[in-house]
Amino acid sequence: MSVVETTVVGAAPRETVEGSVERVTFHSEETGYCVLRVKVRGRREVATLVGRLPQVAAGEWVKAQGGWVMDKEHGLQFRAETLETTPPDSIEGIEKFLGSGMIKGIGPVYAGKLVARFAKQVFDVIDKQSALLETVEGIGPVRRQRIKDGWQEAKSVRAIMTFLMGNGVSTARAFRIYKTYGENAIACVRADPYCLARDIWGIGFQTADQVAERLGIEKTSDLRARAGIEYVLQETQADGHCAYPREALLAKAAEILGIPLEIVQTALDHGLAEKRMVLDPGDAELGPLIYLTPLFNAEVTLAAALLELTAGAHPCPPIDIAKATAWVEAQTKLTLAPAQRAALAMAVRSKAMVITGGPGVGKTTLVNAILRVLTAKKLRVVLAAPTGRAAKRLTETTGREAKTLHRLMIYDPRTGAFRHNRENPLEGDVFVVDECSMLDLPLACHLMRAVPRYAALLLVGDVDQLPSVGPGAVLHDLIASGRLPVCRLSEVFRQVASSAIISNAHRVNEGEMPLTGQAGGTSDFYFIPEDDADRAAERLVALVRDQIPKKFGFNPREEIQVLTPMQRGVLGARHLNQRLQAALNGNGDGVERFGVAFRVGDRVMQTHNNYDKEVYNGDLGQIVKLRRDDRELVVSYGDREVSYDFEELDELTLAYAVTIHKSQGSEYPCVVIPLHTQHYMLLQRNLLYTGITRGRKLVVLLGSLKAVAMAVKRLDTRQRITRLAERLRSGQPGQSVRIRGAGAPPAFAD
Repeated sequence: MSVVETTVVGAAPRETVEGSVERVTFHSEETGYCVLRVKVRGRREVATLVGRLPQVAAGEWVKAQGGWVMDKEHGLQFRAETLETTPPDSIEGIEKFLGSGMIKGIGPVYAGKLVARFAKQVFDVIDKQSALLETVEGIGPVRRQRIKDGWQEAKSVRAIMTFLMGNGVSTARAFRIYKTYGENAIACVRADPYCLARDIWGIGFQTADQVAERLGIEKTSDLRARAGIEYVLQETQADGHCAYPREALLAKAAEILGIPLEIVQTALDHGLAEKRMVLDPGDAELGPLIYLTPLFNAEVTLAAALLELTAGAHPCPPIDIAKATAWVEAQTKLTLAPAQRAALAMAVRSKAMVITGGPGVGKTTLVNAILRVLTAKKLRVVLAAPTGRAAKRLTETTGREAKTLHRLMIYDPRTGAFRHNRENPLEGDVFVVDECSMLDLPLACHLMRAVPRYAALLLVGDVDQLPSVGPGAVLHDLIASGRLPVCRLSEVFRQVASSAIISNAHRVNEGEMPLTGQAGGTSDFYFIPEDDADRAAERLVALVRDQIPKKFGFNPREEIQVLTPMQRGVLGARHLNQRLQAALNGNGDGVERFGVAFRVGDRVMQTHNNYDKEVYNGDLGQIVKLRRDDRELVVSYGDREVSYDFEELDELTLAYAVTIHKSQGSEYPCVVIPLHTQHYMLLQRNLLYTGITRGRKLVVLLGSLKAVAMAVKRLDTRQRITRLAERLRSGQPGQSVRIRGAGAPPAFAD
């Protein structure tokens, strides 16, 4: 049963009506607002009823209190102040309810079979005598268990939804709450509503704070202050910081929480005593720093592991580098540049080194040369990259298998940790990791814990690209520390110098405006001026759908990628995805969840790491199947298919347009980049440089020339707060912190 109160505008006389839901015309999972067609008891016609319910299905019986009003647009409606639902008790209603898709494993066909077999006792059979379900044709042990689990899940999720809506918050995350806490969900939330922000992906502190207020928790309570200061510290990670100055953190938390500074100070002291946070001396400029304990441990562990690794000898036996260079040039039929030869010599004797440089400078040629020499010496070489697309490209350019770091280290959902670590290291002599500009602090730490100390490490990446989405500036800090040999390639080779994509990427990186192809001419780089944002959005859709495919032959749904600086606005990813979906896949079979219509054929992106499904933040796929009876979508990620429950679709977003940040580590045949002054806050040189370098065959800039100039001129001066470089430089990484009562350091955050 669900009972929800709502406020109705209007002076209609209050009365009570009851009836069976014939059709759910509209229902918002966020607000609970619904428009129902109801066969009202005592009325001949089917009536329209509007109100709020956390969840509702055709066939259910509703009882509403409110009044009849005449809506100017929609006619006579019953506007409910309170709505109550109960399972249907008529044969027709029961069949309609079971066939609505509310319960996994039951669609219209099985609904008919179950009602024919058990009549009005079907709910009791599912709930208490599920073994009898196997007497129905087509239902065996597997489907029976799915139906029983689906029934229990539906009941529990609905109870959580009613509880959340009664406390003034969206019900959209009820499924995740149930999956996390099970039958004890409501009790857990009542005891500490801030657990929602800590444990449930997609629920933030502000939502948890709303629940806490409704449950009577005081604004100045210690519980709120302790959760709040951790929330504020976590928010600084969105800007890439690993820590935050103590005094600034206290002031920021007091302002955001609206409570006295002394209460925040007490909360911080408690967090430090409980070892949920760590106080670091910092430096003269920033003063003492506060870390969340997992990030502090990650930084200390990464520094210590790198220092330990570099103290050993390279696994490659001594070689005559002149002979090795001549041999590899004969093998590849390429002549290495002086910087590449020097890097090759460095790579066969350095336990850890960095190769960096922009497009067209020969990083791939150099890495292939190094691999040939090392494998000729019978060394076991392991290739990896942070994302699936980057790993696939590394496989293509080297002809050797490359894995994502997550799959290489093998995350185990049962333990919440990677299987390969210090106690169970990876096997290999040399580890080559590409696209290292994407490495955030936690992932880099996991990698260094898993690399055996006898092995060598080669890190490859473009330090001028955007830093990692997660906290830290690992590649930048490794270079700045001076602890590792660094090869920076800068010479653009003749065979790629004619590419306007490559030449313009270097121009932008050097602070110069790109040179663009003329309309009607032939180039791989174009700029289309359009100062009006609305017209630019219209032109972008026309470019992707019609003009680029017609002129260059690219498939708009598979080969053209729109990259934009931000999510919001007319030229942001959210709005452009809606328009591009309508233009490219407007009629696909789909389902709407969390405010997004997902259709078969859509390009989608995973938005956070899901280790159970082995899909990770930034992975791109395509929706290939819709299973309504099972309430699932199936997404193909190239080499495999992954199923998503309808209630898990908040993990996915449409990906016809993605932010430039999310495109890191990927390359696309054709890239279209809208740039406008409405993107002002994010227009930076490294952002435009990263976007341009994502295009392999064609790059089109669309928008304001002023916005391009702003991006070219503005260096990203925001320094990420991290002490990794100092720890490496000093050779004293520090000691990791153990949480009270734990037998081992906490798992590092992902």
